[in-house]
Amino acid sequence: MAGPPPIVRVGLCGYGLAGKTFHAPLIQAVPGLELVAVASSDAAKVRADLPDIAVDFDPLAIATSGQVDLVVIATPNDSHASIARSALAAGKHVVIEKPFTVDLAEARELIALADRHGVFLSAFHNRRWDSDFLTVRKAITEGLVGRVTHFESHFDRFRPEVWGRWREQPRPGSGAWFDIGPHLVDQALQLFGLPERVQGNFAKQRKGAATDDWAHVVLDYQERRVILHTGSLTAGGTARFTVHGTDGSLVKRLADRQEQQLRGGARPGAPGWGEDPDPLVAFDKRGQSRTLPAVAGDQRLYYRGIVEALNGRLETVVTPLQALAVMAVLEAAARSAAKHASVGLSLTPEERAANIRPTDLL
Repeated sequence: MAGPPPIVRVGLCGYGLAGKTFHAPLIQAVPGLELVAVASSDAAKVRADLPDIAVDFDPLAIATSGQVDLVVIATPNDSHASIARSALAAGKHVVIEKPFTVDLAEARELIALADRHGVFLSAFHNRRWDSDFLTVRKAITEGLVGRVTHFESHFDRFRPEVWGRWREQPRPGSGAWFDIGPHLVDQALQLFGLPERVQGNFAKQRKGAATDDWAHVVLDYQERRVILHTGSLTAGGTARFTVHGTDGSLVKRLADRQEQQLRGGARPGAPGWGEDPDPLVAFDKRGQSRTLPAVAGDQRLYYRGIVEALNGRLETVVTPLQALAVMAVLEAAARSAAKHASVGLSLTPEERAANIRPTDLL
């Protein structure tokens, strides 16, 4: 009788917001994974949280270590590709924090390198397992609004002050669109597949902003429009999701709480983890409304999918070509904003075929 699969030893590169708040807690909460090393410029911060974990200043040392099987890259966006190249060339499996890369050329290079070395590669699109998205997706697939004609996804915040962090400095992969856009785009592609064209509009609205802090992107699916929006000066009043269709409408007002729980020190899987007290409001053709309980979220399922994939059972996992499709939309929106015109996606027929939905959803 075969024994249990071997434990996957994980090296985490980066211990900023993403590494500390999301990756480390989620990795430690998933059976089959063991966090063994962290690369960080602030060793004291890591040791305060993870006293038994090895710490190295150099992410490349972690990425190529013989003590690591899976490398998770949560460093600044413009360093993703270089660290991933080293890890893949060393025969390591790799998970990259969103955005996958800063452009399509780097994304294609990494996919080819992973194929060449026969290793696993994925992007951390954890928001597929958010309660708000799962709730709206369930309602759409159950036909509550009929054929979807208008889908609006907002990820707005109120951050009036410009911070000095790398995400708000003028460098490749910075700005609100490359920060929040990957979440919004991946969720939209999961529902509707690839759009025909993309229209992007970006702005710098806060005093002293050096990068875009407002983005409004429209995905064109013939008669259907998908609106993706993020802003930094929204104190309240916008719904997380608004959906209109031939048979009714949906409104999901509040966002998933897992990030809030993680920031507050909650451990994934603790009582109340991922529960969402904010119901979905569904309107029928007559305008009559009813509320439906939200589906619980659980971002641990991303890393559970990684374990399954590494054990040869590809079930729920973010594939490299799905990550490439997200990059294509991110890049198209940026080109559109620069040209002040709608643009198509720069994908090959093979890349498009890998992202076709099983059915044309409603």
